[in-house]
Amino acid sequence: MITDYSILLFILTVVTGGVWLFDLFYLAPRRAGVSGVAGDAAGTGTGAAKPAGQPLWLEYTAGFFPVLAVVFIVRSFLYEPYSIPSGSMTPTLLVGDYILVNKFTYGIRLPILNRKIVEINHPKAGDVMVFRHPTDGVEDLIKRVVGVPGDRVDYHNKRLSINGQTLKYEQQPDYLGDDSLVLTKRYSENLNGIRHSVLETEGRPPLITAPDNFPGRDRCQYDDDGFSCTVPPGQYFMMGDNRDDSSDSRYWGFVPDQNIVGKAFVVWMNFHQLGHIGAIH
Repeated sequence: MITDYSILLFILTVVTGGVWLFDLFYLAPRRAGVSGVAGDAAGTGTGAAKPAGQPLWLEYTAGFFPVLAVVFIVRSFLYEPYSIPSGSMTPTLLVGDYILVNKFTYGIRLPILNRKIVEINHPKAGDVMVFRHPTDGVEDLIKRVVGVPGDRVDYHNKRLSINGQTLKYEQQPDYLGDDSLVLTKRYSENLNGIRHSVLETEGRPPLITAPDNFPGRDRCQYDDDGFSCTVPPGQYFMMGDNRDDSSDSRYWGFVPDQNIVGKAFVVWMNFHQLGHIGAIH
Protein backbone atom coordinates (compact mmCIF):
# COMPACT_ATOMS: atom_id res chain seq x y z
CA MET A 1 0.00 0.00 0.00
CA ILE A 2 1.22 3.51 -0.78
CA THR A 3 -0.03 6.77 0.62
CA ASP A 4 -2.47 8.93 -1.41
CA TYR A 5 -3.62 12.33 -0.14
CA SER A 6 -5.74 13.30 -3.18
CA ILE A 7 -9.08 13.29 -1.40
CA LEU A 8 -7.77 15.36 1.53
CA LEU A 9 -6.16 17.84 -0.86
CA PHE A 10 -9.41 18.10 -2.84
CA ILE A 11 -11.41 18.84 0.31
CA LEU A 12 -8.92 21.50 1.46
CA THR A 13 -8.94 23.12 -1.98
CA VAL A 14 -12.75 23.24 -2.10
CA VAL A 15 -13.05 24.64 1.44
CA THR A 16 -10.39 27.32 1.03
CA GLY A 17 -11.73 28.18 -2.43
CA GLY A 18 -15.20 28.63 -1.01
CA VAL A 19 -13.89 30.93 1.70
CA TRP A 20 -11.88 32.89 -0.89
CA LEU A 21 -14.97 33.42 -3.10
CA PHE A 22 -17.15 34.32 -0.09
CA ASP A 23 -14.62 36.96 0.94
CA LEU A 24 -14.18 38.28 -2.60
CA PHE A 25 -17.87 38.80 -3.38
CA TYR A 26 -19.41 39.37 0.07
CA LEU A 27 -17.07 40.17 2.95
CA ALA A 28 -14.61 42.44 1.09
CA PRO A 29 -17.32 44.79 -0.29
CA ARG A 30 -18.87 45.01 3.19
CA ARG A 31 -15.51 45.89 4.73
CA ALA A 32 -14.98 48.56 2.08
CA GLY A 33 -18.42 50.04 2.76
CA VAL A 34 -17.90 50.17 6.49
CA SER A 35 -14.52 51.85 6.03
CA GLY A 36 -16.03 54.47 3.72
CA VAL A 37 -18.77 55.34 6.20
CA ALA A 38 -16.20 55.57 8.98
CA GLY A 39 -14.10 57.95 6.86
CA ASP A 40 -17.06 60.31 6.26
CA ALA A 41 -17.93 60.31 9.95
CA ALA A 42 -14.35 61.33 10.78
CA GLY A 43 -14.67 64.40 8.51
CA THR A 44 -12.09 63.43 5.90
CA GLY A 45 -14.21 65.18 3.26
CA THR A 46 -13.22 62.64 0.62
CA GLY A 47 -15.81 60.00 1.35
CA ALA A 48 -13.11 57.33 1.00
CA ALA A 49 -10.85 55.46 3.32
CA LYS A 50 -8.43 52.53 3.15
CA PRO A 51 -10.47 49.31 3.34
CA ALA A 52 -10.20 47.40 6.57
CA GLY A 53 -7.83 44.47 6.45
CA GLN A 54 -8.93 40.82 6.47
CA PRO A 55 -9.32 39.11 9.82
CA LEU A 56 -6.34 36.87 10.55
CA TRP A 57 -8.35 33.62 10.23
CA LEU A 58 -9.67 34.74 6.85
CA GLU A 59 -6.27 35.86 5.62
CA TYR A 60 -4.77 32.46 6.30
CA THR A 61 -7.73 30.42 5.05
CA ALA A 62 -8.33 32.29 1.79
CA GLY A 63 -4.61 32.92 1.27
CA PHE A 64 -3.87 29.22 1.02
CA PHE A 65 -6.36 28.68 -1.81
CA PRO A 66 -4.14 29.67 -4.79
CA VAL A 67 -1.30 27.46 -3.54
CA LEU A 68 -3.60 24.50 -2.87
CA ALA A 69 -5.30 24.95 -6.25
CA VAL A 70 -1.98 24.80 -8.11
CA VAL A 71 -0.82 21.76 -6.13
CA PHE A 72 -4.15 20.00 -6.72
CA ILE A 73 -3.99 20.60 -10.51
CA VAL A 74 -0.38 19.39 -10.73
CA ARG A 75 -1.06 16.28 -8.62
CA SER A 76 -4.31 15.46 -10.43
CA PHE A 77 -3.22 15.86 -14.04
CA LEU A 78 0.60 15.93 -14.19
CA TYR A 79 2.70 14.38 -11.42
CA GLU A 80 1.94 12.96 -8.00
CA PRO A 81 4.38 11.96 -5.24
CA TYR A 82 4.08 8.72 -3.30
CA SER A 83 6.09 6.96 -0.63
CA ILE A 84 6.93 3.25 -0.56
CA PRO A 85 6.12 1.55 2.76
CA SER A 86 6.65 -2.14 1.86
CA GLY A 87 9.20 -4.37 0.14
CA SER A 88 7.06 -6.04 -2.53
CA MET A 89 8.98 -4.21 -5.30
CA THR A 90 12.46 -4.71 -3.82
CA PRO A 91 15.10 -4.27 -5.18
CA THR A 92 13.60 -1.87 -7.75
CA LEU A 93 11.86 0.16 -5.04
CA LEU A 94 12.90 0.20 -1.41
CA VAL A 95 11.05 1.02 1.77
CA GLY A 96 11.56 4.74 2.28
CA ASP A 97 11.70 5.63 -1.41
CA TYR A 98 9.79 8.73 -2.47
CA ILE A 99 8.68 8.41 -6.08
CA LEU A 100 6.98 10.54 -8.72
CA VAL A 101 4.13 9.16 -10.80
CA ASN A 102 3.27 10.46 -14.26
CA LYS A 103 -0.52 10.97 -14.22
CA PHE A 104 -1.04 11.70 -17.94
CA THR A 105 1.10 9.12 -19.76
CA TYR A 106 -1.78 6.60 -19.78
CA GLY A 107 -4.45 9.23 -20.50
CA ILE A 108 -5.99 12.21 -18.73
CA ARG A 109 -8.39 11.23 -15.95
CA LEU A 110 -10.80 13.17 -13.80
CA PRO A 111 -9.43 13.50 -10.23
CA ILE A 112 -11.11 11.52 -7.46
CA LEU A 113 -13.44 9.76 -9.96
CA ASN A 114 -10.38 8.47 -11.86
CA ARG A 115 -12.44 8.39 -15.07
CA LYS A 116 -10.44 8.66 -18.29
CA ILE A 117 -11.50 11.56 -20.53
CA VAL A 118 -8.56 11.68 -22.98
CA GLU A 119 -6.83 8.58 -24.39
CA ILE A 120 -3.05 8.87 -24.82
CA ASN A 121 -1.05 5.66 -24.27
CA HIS A 122 -1.63 2.20 -22.83
CA PRO A 123 0.50 0.44 -20.20
CA LYS A 124 3.20 -1.81 -21.61
CA ALA A 125 4.72 -4.95 -20.15
CA GLY A 126 7.64 -3.91 -17.97
CA ASP A 127 6.13 -0.60 -16.79
CA VAL A 128 6.07 0.10 -13.05
CA MET A 129 2.52 1.29 -12.41
CA VAL A 130 0.43 2.68 -9.55
CA PHE A 131 -3.19 1.53 -9.45
CA ARG A 132 -6.19 1.13 -7.18
CA HIS A 133 -6.58 -2.31 -5.63
CA PRO A 134 -9.10 -4.21 -7.80
CA THR A 135 -10.97 -5.61 -4.81
CA ASP A 136 -11.74 -2.35 -2.98
CA GLY A 137 -10.91 0.36 -5.51
CA VAL A 138 -9.43 2.51 -2.71
CA GLU A 139 -6.03 1.21 -1.66
CA ASP A 140 -3.16 2.34 -3.92
CA LEU A 141 -0.60 -0.29 -4.90
CA ILE A 142 2.51 -0.31 -7.06
CA LYS A 143 3.65 -3.31 -9.11
CA ARG A 144 5.16 -4.11 -12.50
CA VAL A 145 2.96 -4.73 -15.54
CA VAL A 146 3.59 -8.31 -16.62
CA GLY A 147 0.66 -8.98 -18.94
CA VAL A 148 -1.48 -6.68 -21.10
CA PRO A 149 -4.91 -7.48 -22.61
CA GLY A 150 -4.79 -10.70 -24.61
CA ASP A 151 -1.45 -11.93 -23.21
CA ARG A 152 -1.02 -15.43 -21.87
CA VAL A 153 1.08 -15.22 -18.70
CA ASP A 154 2.78 -18.41 -17.51
CA TYR A 155 4.73 -18.57 -14.27
CA HIS A 156 6.16 -22.00 -13.57
CA ASN A 157 9.13 -22.90 -11.40
CA LYS A 158 9.55 -19.15 -10.81
CA ARG A 159 10.15 -18.35 -14.47
CA LEU A 160 7.88 -16.09 -16.54
CA SER A 161 6.73 -16.83 -20.06
CA ILE A 162 4.63 -14.39 -22.07
CA ASN A 163 2.70 -15.80 -25.01
CA GLY A 164 4.89 -18.89 -25.01
CA GLN A 165 8.20 -16.97 -24.94
CA THR A 166 10.28 -17.58 -21.81
CA LEU A 167 11.95 -14.44 -20.50
CA LYS A 168 15.74 -14.29 -20.32
CA TYR A 169 17.25 -14.51 -16.83
CA GLU A 170 20.80 -13.86 -15.67
CA GLN A 171 21.93 -14.62 -12.12
CA GLN A 172 23.31 -11.66 -10.18
CA PRO A 173 25.04 -11.44 -6.78
CA ASP A 174 22.73 -12.38 -3.90
CA TYR A 175 20.74 -9.55 -2.37
CA LEU A 176 21.03 -8.56 1.29
CA GLY A 177 18.42 -6.08 2.42
CA ASP A 178 19.00 -3.50 5.14
CA ASP A 179 16.28 -5.00 7.34
CA SER A 180 17.26 -8.63 6.88
CA LEU A 181 20.24 -10.86 7.51
CA VAL A 182 19.05 -13.41 4.93
CA LEU A 183 20.60 -13.51 1.46
CA THR A 184 18.04 -13.66 -1.35
CA LYS A 185 18.65 -14.95 -4.86
CA ARG A 186 18.70 -12.10 -7.38
CA TYR A 187 18.24 -12.37 -11.13
CA SER A 188 18.17 -9.94 -14.02
CA GLU A 189 14.90 -10.34 -15.93
CA ASN A 190 14.29 -8.95 -19.42
CA LEU A 191 10.61 -8.09 -19.85
CA ASN A 192 9.70 -6.44 -23.14
CA GLY A 193 13.21 -5.01 -23.43
CA ILE A 194 13.15 -3.60 -19.88
CA ARG A 195 15.92 -5.19 -17.84
CA HIS A 196 15.34 -5.19 -14.08
CA SER A 197 16.19 -7.25 -11.02
CA VAL A 198 13.86 -9.75 -9.35
CA LEU A 199 14.29 -11.58 -6.06
CA GLU A 200 13.56 -15.21 -5.21
CA THR A 201 13.61 -16.79 -1.77
CA GLU A 202 15.56 -20.01 -1.98
CA GLY A 203 13.53 -23.01 -0.86
CA ARG A 204 10.16 -21.23 -1.20
CA PRO A 205 7.89 -23.39 -3.42
CA PRO A 206 6.35 -21.85 -6.57
CA LEU A 207 2.87 -22.97 -5.50
CA ILE A 208 0.33 -20.12 -5.29
CA THR A 209 -1.69 -20.91 -2.17
CA ALA A 210 -5.35 -19.93 -1.81
CA PRO A 211 -5.84 -17.46 -4.69
CA ASP A 212 -9.02 -15.38 -4.43
CA ASN A 213 -12.12 -16.11 -6.47
CA PHE A 214 -11.57 -12.94 -8.49
CA PRO A 215 -13.40 -11.85 -11.67
CA GLY A 216 -11.86 -13.75 -14.59
CA ARG A 217 -10.62 -16.53 -12.32
CA ASP A 218 -11.79 -19.01 -14.96
CA ARG A 219 -9.04 -17.64 -17.24
CA CYS A 220 -6.36 -18.98 -14.86
CA GLN A 221 -5.14 -22.50 -14.14
CA TYR A 222 -3.10 -23.13 -10.99
CA ASP A 223 -0.90 -26.14 -10.29
CA ASP A 224 1.93 -27.15 -7.97
CA ASP A 225 4.53 -25.41 -10.16
CA GLY A 226 2.74 -22.09 -10.64
CA PHE A 227 -0.07 -20.87 -12.89
CA SER A 228 -1.18 -19.80 -16.36
CA CYS A 229 -3.53 -16.86 -17.01
CA THR A 230 -4.95 -15.20 -20.12
CA VAL A 231 -5.47 -11.47 -19.53
CA PRO A 232 -9.01 -10.24 -20.33
CA PRO A 233 -9.67 -7.18 -22.53
CA GLY A 234 -9.17 -3.86 -20.74
CA GLN A 235 -7.26 -5.43 -17.84
CA TYR A 236 -3.68 -6.01 -16.75
CA PHE A 237 -1.67 -8.62 -14.87
CA MET A 238 0.62 -7.18 -12.18
CA MET A 239 3.50 -8.72 -10.22
CA GLY A 240 5.99 -7.44 -7.66
CA ASP A 241 9.72 -7.76 -8.35
CA ASN A 242 10.15 -9.38 -4.93
CA ARG A 243 8.46 -12.46 -6.34
CA ASP A 244 8.13 -14.56 -3.20
CA ASP A 245 7.06 -11.66 -0.99
CA SER A 246 4.43 -9.84 -3.05
CA SER A 247 0.65 -9.98 -2.96
CA ASP A 248 -0.33 -9.30 -6.57
CA SER A 249 -2.40 -10.51 -9.53
CA ARG A 250 -1.38 -14.09 -8.80
CA TYR A 251 -3.58 -13.91 -5.70
CA TRP A 252 -6.25 -11.23 -6.25
CA GLY A 253 -6.57 -11.08 -10.02
CA PHE A 254 -6.49 -8.64 -12.89
CA VAL A 255 -6.39 -4.82 -12.68
CA PRO A 256 -9.06 -2.99 -14.76
CA ASP A 257 -8.03 0.02 -16.85
CA GLN A 258 -10.27 2.31 -14.76
CA ASN A 259 -8.14 1.51 -11.68
CA ILE A 260 -4.94 2.90 -13.22
CA VAL A 261 -3.38 5.91 -11.48
CA GLY A 262 -0.18 6.42 -13.47
CA LYS A 263 3.35 5.32 -14.32
CA ALA A 264 6.12 5.54 -11.71
CA PHE A 265 9.25 6.91 -13.36
CA VAL A 266 11.72 8.23 -10.78
CA VAL A 267 12.83 7.91 -7.15
CA TRP A 268 13.34 11.53 -6.16
CA MET A 269 14.41 10.97 -2.55
CA ASN A 270 15.37 8.32 -0.03
CA PHE A 271 16.69 9.88 3.16
CA HIS A 272 18.33 6.63 4.27
CA GLN A 273 19.86 5.59 0.94
CA LEU A 274 20.74 8.58 -1.21
CA GLY A 275 22.37 6.31 -3.75
CA HIS A 276 18.97 4.87 -4.65
CA ILE A 277 17.74 8.19 -6.08
CA GLY A 278 17.20 8.00 -9.84
CA ALA A 279 15.13 6.57 -12.66
CA ILE A 280 12.97 3.48 -12.16
CA HIS A 281 13.59 0.49 -14.42
